[in-house]
Parts: sequence; C-alpha cells; structure tokens
Amino acid sequence: MSVSLHHPIDDFTATATHGDSADPASVRLSDFSGKQLVIYFYPKDSTPGCTTEGLDFAALHDQFSAANTVILGVSRDTLKRHQNFKAKQQFPFELISDPDETLCKAFDVIKLKKLYGKEHLGIERSTFLIDSEGKLAQEWRKVKVKGHAEEVLAAAQQLADQS
Repeated sequence: MSVSLHHPIDDFTATATHGDSADPASVRLSDFSGKQLVIYFYPKDSTPGCTTEGLDFAALHDQFSAANTVILGVSRDTLKRHQNFKAKQQFPFELISDPDETLCKAFDVIKLKKLYGKEHLGIERSTFLIDSEGKLAQEWRKVKVKGHAEEVLAAAQQLADQS
C-alpha cells in the first residue's frame, strides 16, 4: 500500500484510543465513508511541537466537523501513551498507535532525520486530506506547526464546498 494524490487510499485497520488498553478498538478507513478525513502524522506524544499541533487541531475541531471532516493523529507511540496524551490534552479526536509503522510506511512518512548530529529513522511531520470517496485530495510534508491546522481546515472547507 502506497498513497498518491487523487487516487483511492487502500482500506486499513489500525488501533485507536477510543478503546482501552485491555480491549483496544480498531478503526478502518472504510468507517469514515462519506466523510472527509485528516490524518496527521507526528513524531512523539507529549513533546512541545506535537502537543502544539494537536492542540491546534483540537481548537478547530468544531469547524472541521462542520466541514464533514474527521481528524486522526498517528504516531508510533503505544496505545497507553496515546490514551494518556489524549486525556491530558483533552483532544476531541482519536489517536492511532502505529508501532509497527504500517500506516507510516504506507504514507511514506518514515524518513532519515538528524538529532544532535546523530541520524535516525523517524516520522516526518506530515498531513493528508482524504475526500469523502476515499481518495487522497491533498498532502503536506515537512510540516511546520505554526498555522498548519488553519491551512488544513481551509483546504477541508474548500473540498467540502466542492462536494
């Protein structure tokens, strides 16, 4: 599975925060049929940039909902860590745990990164807007957090107006 603009995204199943760690819940792309979907990939729960990004999306959640758009955040963190992060920040959307990098690889967001002079593979902050028919409508790679959620909202609203 690999994604490309204006093409359907293959259905996927992933573990998300609306269950509990003893009985985790799955989400599928097909669960959102008829709705637009924002999937944003971020490096790590509870870090400054990732917290800010999540809070920015959360602040606009009602406007995304009004544009028939569901938000999902994805990182490699464990479900338990996601549940704690979501609860602490009061995110009104689900977080997907992708420890085996299935979604990360499908969306090609695992990149070689440098931190303190050392190279490692990590998630490149990226966001994808999927239309109500399951096609990739727009993508943002190498995202800078400031103003990003607003830019994605504008694209989601425009796409909803075209439907």
